[in-house]
Amino acid sequence: MFDFHKNHKLLVFTSFLGFAILSTIIALIPAFQLQQAQPLPGMREMSSEELKGLRIYVSENCMACHTQQVRNIEMDEVWGKRPSLASDYYYSKQRMDLWRQSPSLLGSERTGPDLTEVGIRQPSKEWHLLHLFNPRIVVKESVMPGYPWLFEEKSPAMVTQKDIIVPVSPELLNNPNHKLVAKSEALDLVAYLQSLFQVEIGLGDNPNFIPSTRKKSGEQTSQGSLELNGLQLYSETCAACHQSSGEGISGAFPSLVGSKIVNDPDPNILIQIILSGYDARPEFGAMPGFADLLTDEEIAAIANHERSNWGNQAPDVTTEQVAEIRKFISNQ
Repeated sequence: MFDFHKNHKLLVFTSFLGFAILSTIIALIPAFQLQQAQPLPGMREMSSEELKGLRIYVSENCMACHTQQVRNIEMDEVWGKRPSLASDYYYSKQRMDLWRQSPSLLGSERTGPDLTEVGIRQPSKEWHLLHLFNPRIVVKESVMPGYPWLFEEKSPAMVTQKDIIVPVSPELLNNPNHKLVAKSEALDLVAYLQSLFQVEIGLGDNPNFIPSTRKKSGEQTSQGSLELNGLQLYSETCAACHQSSGEGISGAFPSLVGSKIVNDPDPNILIQIILSGYDARPEFGAMPGFADLLTDEEIAAIANHERSNWGNQAPDVTTEQVAEIRKFISNQ
């Protein structure tokens, strides 16, 4: 029908036409649709620090290992409340300057965890700074490289009040007598990471578009009720700072092993800390509250795990105790 091997003009024209059609379908139409996207209600513009952090995130090629895309499959539910939408990237896709378009942040490798909601999953600035300097300080099994060039060592006499000191062991420094100070680049990058979260869109439970066998976070008891797995909940919520061993990180996050608060027969203070957070000890990083993230049953399961492991021995916490303290805090 088409003598491409004889008619070179027809071959060139057909190749160009195919290229133009594919480019329109694959590139031009999606780009036009993305330009029509509007920010979701509740989204805010990125601050100057967060924009600088985004540029550092790009320059350090963090997208090579981390994604920012929650897919509509059950295995991604741990990374976000819902599948990602085009509007989620409205502000991060703004042009970086006149000559540069912001690169894609979706990622593909998934070597490290998805960062769509890392601002909620890990809101601690101290944790992020330690993780950037040496990831294995906070996650022993991490394969992520460190970014020591985002920090500098200073003698105590050169440290100013504006400097953010990162609490690391002296053995990790070139000069054990110096202090590790976060550069502005590290602080901007952490500000960007802390800004990452999904906005609620009020659609209720999102369906699993790809059917899968749903897993339960607990075990069925002989009475037929669901008993939450405290170890699993602790690992997902608390272990990043307090470590799976409960020993915490010296100078950053307190140990739970032998803690008077954890072992107190009266669990009120422990429950209040889990619900409201804690920032009363300057030698440790601030702990966020989990009142909006965890149910009464989940908090009770976590507290019971902490009070019955690593040599700790204390009476069980009941869901009713958590509910009572939550009500007391909300009425204050």
